[in-house]
Amino acid sequence: MGGVLVITGASRGIGAATAKLAGSRGWAVAVNYNASAEQAGQVVAAIGASGGKAVAIKADVSTAAGARLLFAETVRQLGPVTGLFNNAGIVHTYTAITDMTEDMLAEHWRINITSQFLCAGEAVRRMSTKSGGTGGAIVNMSSRAAVIGGANGMLAYGASKGAIDTFTHGLSIEAAPQGIRVNAVRPGLIATDIHDATGDKERLKKLVGLVPQGRVGTAEEVGETVLWLLSPQASYVTGSLVDIGGGR
Repeated sequence: MGGVLVITGASRGIGAATAKLAGSRGWAVAVNYNASAEQAGQVVAAIGASGGKAVAIKADVSTAAGARLLFAETVRQLGPVTGLFNNAGIVHTYTAITDMTEDMLAEHWRINITSQFLCAGEAVRRMSTKSGGTGGAIVNMSSRAAVIGGANGMLAYGASKGAIDTFTHGLSIEAAPQGIRVNAVRPGLIATDIHDATGDKERLKKLVGLVPQGRVGTAEEVGETVLWLLSPQASYVTGSLVDIGGGR
């Protein structure tokens, strides 16, 4: 395993856990963040302490300029990109359909969907064997909410992740002849602070009873799956949506 890996939204949660695992296993990691400079620095420091190499790069990847900046700086500081984990995303407080605003929906689409299109475009442009690249792999962040639906307050989030499932399937077909594999992970109930953004700090405790395995997952468990999908061990896996939900 190894190469240069870009992880968007890598200052906390699943992105941070994946970055640390990747750094300990030979990847040079671009730790992208938009607002959490201190947390991103802590991730980079942890990777360095484990003997790995990483840099923190501030960029709003929901904009074309931000995505271009992220990849240009990654290449300048670390070298040619060979992997992308499209992880950046948001949730809002529980909101019924009757209370959703245009601005709320636009933010979900921009951060959860547009950012993945823009970053994948930058990655394919650089990794494609048809343009002189050596190929590579992309892993998109979806969610079990794409299947469950995100009802009762998380409809916008669930719908945005449903779009990522379709995007992953279509991009895997487009990118395969260019030496690039594209897959997605669909985490279920994972112990990260993103759940606090729903306004319910007891959310995991309330829902864990619905999980057949009887527990919530960890960010590291998701990271392990992401790294496998990026690795040569998954060389014949593309267009797959991998559920990480304990059976739910």
